[in-house]
Amino acid sequence: MNKAPFFWDKYSDQPSVIKDKTYKKNMRKKYILDYIKMLFSSLLILPLAILVMKLFRGKEELSNKEFIGLGVNLDKDDGNNIQQKLIEELGVKNLIIRVPLWDMQNLDSYVEFAKSFNEISPKNILLNIMQDRAHIEDKKLLKKDLELIFSKFSYFVKEYQIGTTINRAKWGFFAVKEYIGVFKVAQEIRDEKYKGLKLIGPSTIDFEYYYNVRAMFNLYKIKYDKVSSLLYVDRRGAPSNTQYGFFDTKNKIDLLFSLCKLSLKTNDEVYITEVNWPLSNTAPYAPTSEHECVSNEDYSKYMIEYLETVKRSKKIQKVFWHQLIAPGYGLVDNRDAKIVKLPQFYVLKEFLNEK
Repeated sequence: MNKAPFFWDKYSDQPSVIKDKTYKKNMRKKYILDYIKMLFSSLLILPLAILVMKLFRGKEELSNKEFIGLGVNLDKDDGNNIQQKLIEELGVKNLIIRVPLWDMQNLDSYVEFAKSFNEISPKNILLNIMQDRAHIEDKKLLKKDLELIFSKFSYFVKEYQIGTTINRAKWGFFAVKEYIGVFKVAQEIRDEKYKGLKLIGPSTIDFEYYYNVRAMFNLYKIKYDKVSSLLYVDRRGAPSNTQYGFFDTKNKIDLLFSLCKLSLKTNDEVYITEVNWPLSNTAPYAPTSEHECVSNEDYSKYMIEYLETVKRSKKIQKVFWHQLIAPGYGLVDNRDAKIVKLPQFYVLKEFLNEK
């Protein structure tokens, strides 16, 4: 992802904001009809989902180890299996691993990296397939590379998040219609050759459920095996803080679960596949400005409050913390070639070992 206007920020592990505003404006204008459809479907569906969201009950409560997952990245590999050792120390059983479609030349390295976590004890791995414009625009290229990914991973990985962060232009999508086109290709490959695999979407970030509505209430021939959400709650404070005066973490989960119950495009199994808080005094590694950043102590407190709130809802099957090693938002700082376990590392370790 280093072809204008898309550039990868290696510090915060995400794309940089698109600086070519004319390009972004023209691309969004191209899909104005899709935005109109999103508006009208949201006006119809969201009020209904809010009205009935307290009627739906969750499922059985899971243990912390069944419920909590963690992100690990190939680009944080130091050749000494440090991530594998840290994962074993924490006792994490669920992992999410990014595989960028723009890095297909290194696919075998991603395969070996994922396999390495099973050498001591078996892990449940969710593969996060990340898109770029080349694969969004070229469906033949997309089909070829998705088939290769499935062929390489399918014997030990059964769950795949198709695309990520679909409601941020810097990640490559300019309309939900584009995302559905990508998901449809993955679904067709799965249905034809890999029937045992589970495909997860639509992977929206933050509390922008109108994108969920467009992705989950439409006439396209798609179906998500599970719903994924990158549910960041309040960058500047606690999970109990509200948005629009009412929607704290619990109510946001209730609404998301309600949308799943009402949609014919999915069941009611939901994963939160990314969440964290940005850390103070870590620029340029922090993914936000210093204004939104918190101390390690607040990070630890908010993390446990978030996980406890989500778990009590009984409406989320797994939460994947983002991520193990990341100086600006993770559990471990690896700057200056040193591995420093931050206070939140030990807090999560203790929480994982609770019943």
